Amino acid sequence: MDRRKFLKGTASLGLGASFLPLLKVLPASAATGETAVVVFGGTINSLDIHRSGTNRDSYQVAINCYDRLVTFGTKTLEDGSLSYDYDTVLPELAESWEISEDGTVMTFTMRKDATFWDGKPVTAHDVKWSFDRSVSLGGFPTVQMKAGRLESPEQFEALDDHTFRITLPFSSKLALPDLATPIPVVINSEVAKANATDDDPWATEYLHRNPAGSGAYKVARWDAGQQLVYERNEDWKGGTLPGYQRVILREVPAQSTRRALIERGSVTASHNIPNKDAKELAEKPDINVVSSPIDNCVHCLCTNLDFEPFKDKRVRQAIAWAVPYERIFEQAAYGLGMPTWGGSETVDDIAWPRRSPYSLNIEKAKALLAETDYKDGFSVPLSFNLSHADWAEPAALLIQQSLAQIGINVNIEKIPGANWRTVALVEKKLPLHLENFGGWLNTPDYYFFWAYIKGNLFNSSNYDNPEMARLVDETLDMAVDHPDYVPNVTRMIELAHDDVPRIPLWQPTLNVAFNTSVEGYEFWFHRQMDIRSLKPV
Repeated sequence: MDRRKFLKGTASLGLGASFLPLLKVLPASAATGETAVVVFGGTINSLDIHRSGTNRDSYQVAINCYDRLVTFGTKTLEDGSLSYDYDTVLPELAESWEISEDGTVMTFTMRKDATFWDGKPVTAHDVKWSFDRSVSLGGFPTVQMKAGRLESPEQFEALDDHTFRITLPFSSKLALPDLATPIPVVINSEVAKANATDDDPWATEYLHRNPAGSGAYKVARWDAGQQLVYERNEDWKGGTLPGYQRVILREVPAQSTRRALIERGSVTASHNIPNKDAKELAEKPDINVVSSPIDNCVHCLCTNLDFEPFKDKRVRQAIAWAVPYERIFEQAAYGLGMPTWGGSETVDDIAWPRRSPYSLNIEKAKALLAETDYKDGFSVPLSFNLSHADWAEPAALLIQQSLAQIGINVNIEKIPGANWRTVALVEKKLPLHLENFGGWLNTPDYYFFWAYIKGNLFNSSNYDNPEMARLVDETLDMAVDHPDYVPNVTRMIELAHDDVPRIPLWQPTLNVAFNTSVEGYEFWFHRQMDIRSLKPV
């Protein structure tokens, strides 16, 4: 028996009883090209992206079932894989658009042949109602709309059935690309209003389980905690008709089971697989693995400045010099991604993510710590999200070992994924922790806005620097060709390196494994599976 067959055999022996029922429910047509089966490790908790508490795994419903006014184009990466193109905005429900000379008025002419699933034409009035909803319900969707300066229903106007206007308080480079994110979906307002109540004017209870879109796929069935079944919308006008008539999205928590399913050819794809599996599965001739760098995203070790030792910048810098970056990259990332250490101290461009000037230097770390009130060391918990254990646990163990060499005693704390967002990002009470953030709008200043400004969600370090806040405020809406843009972003990067509240470890990849019967996969910044582009070989 050769090594590949041996690995497949041993994998199947360890599946357990839960694997057999799963095989029984997988459709026989999966191999015919009519049906694709995608497995992933998360769970979908709502079909409504605007609903309070809707999780990241649920966002793919908005992508596949709803249309937006615009979308991003497609580009080919160096390895031949496909990716969204942030620099190219294309029509989806909008046929064309005009932007006023001062950049504050965007007028969209909508296509006249688009219909919702029930046959009702998609109109500018549906766009108006949907945008009003997204900026009114609060939570993450409202904040994401605000990033493009889309903040109030008064900004949105349906001039007629097929002309929609947005008025901005001032020109912003983020306004148009923000319309291509998963949030500004267009909902069938007549269906929603018919199912609204006085207590629920935005029909959140109805749309939670009943999408009302015009997108490429309809939801045929949702078994919460188990699967979501899509059926193709044969009348879709937002793009090229998808290659699969049906797609079954299966929730399979055990990664060993997901790996066995893709190895046996029982499923079409396994989404968001660990780096270790990606490295090993890529060697198999009957499996294609696509590992895409996640734009504007960094795995970080974060120090919380509300914790006394980390108020001293020299303590933070000492830790940055004591991190075993290369070992972490080898043992936690398995060499996948882009290193973000060992760069120049001089910032001569605004590429982001980028290499910081730090690398492993224990003697330099000891010398810096010796200058502080903590020359004898201290103890601190190091927390990570159990949902990220595939990379976070080996990284935490290596950091624990290395910091012990400079007198810092680290106790590792594992926090369930269900609790992580609250304690790390909302309450921001973890002294030292591993964190991951990727900005949907791909500019450095957008990353700094979310992760380096006091009070903003992903600033889990409680970092507060008035100069950084001023620079971000001045730059966030500024055009990239403005003469102040590059100097401002350069200074942001210099501050981030010097103050180092977030210690960059590496830029991660999103890994997806496919059997060789499928092609057309395209990476997207939201890290969810856009099944519209998939097609049988």
